[in-house]
Amino acid sequence: MAEDFYKSLELNRGASPAEIDKAYARLARKYHPDVNPDDKDAKTKFQEIQAAYDVLKDPKKREMYDRYGSAFEQAAPGGGPRGGAGWSPGAGAEGFDFAQFFGGEMPGGMGDIFGQMRRGRGSRRGRTAPVAGADIEAEVEIPFNLAVSGGETQLTLMRENGERETLTVRIPAGIEDGKKLRLRGRGEPGANGGPRGNLLVTVRTAGHPFFTRKGDHLYVRLPVTLLEAAAGAKIDVPTPKGTVSLRVPPGSGSGAKLRIKGHGVAGADRPPGDLFAEVQIMLPASLDDAALAQIRQIDSRYPLEPRRDLRW
Repeated sequence: MAEDFYKSLELNRGASPAEIDKAYARLARKYHPDVNPDDKDAKTKFQEIQAAYDVLKDPKKREMYDRYGSAFEQAAPGGGPRGGAGWSPGAGAEGFDFAQFFGGEMPGGMGDIFGQMRRGRGSRRGRTAPVAGADIEAEVEIPFNLAVSGGETQLTLMRENGERETLTVRIPAGIEDGKKLRLRGRGEPGANGGPRGNLLVTVRTAGHPFFTRKGDHLYVRLPVTLLEAAAGAKIDVPTPKGTVSLRVPPGSGSGAKLRIKGHGVAGADRPPGDLFAEVQIMLPASLDDAALAQIRQIDSRYPLEPRRDLRW
């Protein structure tokens, strides 16, 4: 039981019956578990509000509560209100007209919710209320390409009853590693007719042998020959949108970054990033003496100091 029923309904101790009704209608609408299926604390809060209203709505129970506080049950004749005649959990809401506070029409299906509450008052004893099923969590690893472009993957679950269930999970384009997807109604079954819980899937992205990702930008090391780097060339580069022709400027050295605009990661609600190709000059595994002599001539003709700015 809450220590302060007035605080539970956000009221002062001099609140009128009409103010109590209005506070209950407002808070019950806000915290009812059916309105907040993803809030695990909503049910506890709603029960606290209900318990407070059950007492403060009834003049006799309210008088006992005002006199004895949270110990009023023990102070009441015959073992307190819960042991006395006429007491039943939620009895204070019997006949409560929620619609009067919403212009005669309950918004968002609330009429169905509160109507079920009223209908259940007279026969609550011996009947268990519906309870939503528990949420469950799972993890799935997807290929790098699928995370970028989006698509579908398969996830196999082991249910509590020992049965295996394979689900198709839709992967949105541009999803980041570690993001969670919610599959409504794919959790554990509810009790007493309650709704199923949800399935929360954490997505892990596998690496790629050539591409890396930072935010919505993609990076790739682009192997080129010595001649392509020195003289310039047009090179085919694979991207998420297909192969594009990239121009390598003459005199490009290893480490030079060339941007392919708009060919990075494209999410559904944001503009695409870019693809950055880093030039990587490749040399033959072995060169004969004649080839080395030619390279020496080039070195002597075009002297460089490549490590001039190298510092610790």
